[in-house]
Amino acid sequence: MTNNRNIHGATSDLIDAFTETVRRYPARPAIVHQGQDVSYRQLHELARALADRIGPAPGVVAVPAVHAPDTVVGLLGILAAGGAYCPVDPAFPPQRRRDMLAAVGCRTALGLDPGPGPDTAGGSARSAGTPGDAAQRPAYLLFTSGSTGQPKPVVTPRRAISAAVDSLRTLFGLTVEDRVLQFASLNWDTCFEEILPTLTTGAALVLDREAHSGSFPRFLRMIERERITVLDLPTAFWHELVLHLAEERAALPGRVRLVVIGGEAANPARLADWAALDTGRIRLLNTYGSTETTLITHAVDLHGPLAADRDRPWAPGDRVPIGRALPHVRERIDERGELLIGGPAVALGYLGLPEATAARFTEDAEGLRWFRTGDRVSRAPDGVLTHQGRLDGEFKVRGIRVDPAEVEAHIGGHPGVHAVAVTGATVAGRSALVAYVVPRAGAAAGTLDAEVRAYLRERVPGHLVPSRITVVPALVLTASGKVDRAASHHRHSAPVPAPAHP
Repeated sequence: MTNNRNIHGATSDLIDAFTETVRRYPARPAIVHQGQDVSYRQLHELARALADRIGPAPGVVAVPAVHAPDTVVGLLGILAAGGAYCPVDPAFPPQRRRDMLAAVGCRTALGLDPGPGPDTAGGSARSAGTPGDAAQRPAYLLFTSGSTGQPKPVVTPRRAISAAVDSLRTLFGLTVEDRVLQFASLNWDTCFEEILPTLTTGAALVLDREAHSGSFPRFLRMIERERITVLDLPTAFWHELVLHLAEERAALPGRVRLVVIGGEAANPARLADWAALDTGRIRLLNTYGSTETTLITHAVDLHGPLAADRDRPWAPGDRVPIGRALPHVRERIDERGELLIGGPAVALGYLGLPEATAARFTEDAEGLRWFRTGDRVSRAPDGVLTHQGRLDGEFKVRGIRVDPAEVEAHIGGHPGVHAVAVTGATVAGRSALVAYVVPRAGAAAGTLDAEVRAYLRERVPGHLVPSRITVVPALVLTASGKVDRAASHHRHSAPVPAPAHP
């Protein structure tokens, strides 16, 4: 089944759109950081200075992913120079950072240890795309989970991010009067949904440490103080925010007009709670997308002034829709019910991993490229899609897609582990990874769980460390001799504690 909506033609390059915004609104605040303004003119000058410093066509440039104006300057400056931006979280274990830089062939790192030299790289983003085609040059590289345990870099071309941002400005209804909170982790592409539509509209991007304080009262006071109008939140965080508002009989500050959620399915119970609050004036926009298809591909208003009328309140067991395709997106649903995404926002593939690329990116008889999302969906008569489950073992943790095989590969490297199975569990509306490990002969079973946890924390980001590690005598195998993750979890699971945050 193919969506027949018209696909927009060429869109202006992102840096061209930013430059035009600078020309129109030079004195307006582009970034507000801890109450201090950086004007569009100042931001443009900083980005141009960085572009001049790193030189033309610098290849992949790594930038520390921290909530500060320097990160935004890095992104814009690298794009202006014709390079490919690669965020690296300084909090990641050193080995993980080195592996990431090696995987993308990074030769320039702003404020980061550049790691191994280019001879260890898995490929070069300089060669990704079509020579001479500026729209196909890489704009940025981000990492997604893969079965080998090594970082799996997704190469996103300039035309993809330009097309997606063009759609999002319209979807969000942004104006120069908006003030958009920068909340998302700068390691993941959700942050681009906040940064790039804002800075190509003339609105203000607000960075404030209170956004990450862990305290909802402080979070709400910051929104009021900074006059925030647009929030883009992980669905799991929104769930907890709704509970806080309902329990405290509180409300979002009056200037908030749009709340964007995404990353995992919205809980219908929290939607019912939200609808019972004084939220009728606020657009609640549910979104769907993947790293390989560039930001948001589908969206639907679930509540507020643009939402369709419902004949009954949300109830437990309801499936919340993921939305309709945005104007720049082609979609297809195959015979298995898998959603395939095409159009200008499809990534170039996984850098240096041709087999992995061929497995997920396909080409039809007409020469059109499609990305296999792995998500099974159904379509309502009005065109809205609803998620019906995964076709593989991948699982969302804190809104981040995780391949359990990647975690298994890391745990299997511990000298005391003979076998391992990793799967996902959902507890109190929150997602978690759980691991079952079989010790090697002679290993100290009583301390193996703690040893494996410490081993992982030295090697992988926190979202890849299971919330619970259980030592078991054996795993359940399929008839073909492979580990049966679901059956192993069923046999050995106990009540799962609330997810830890390593």
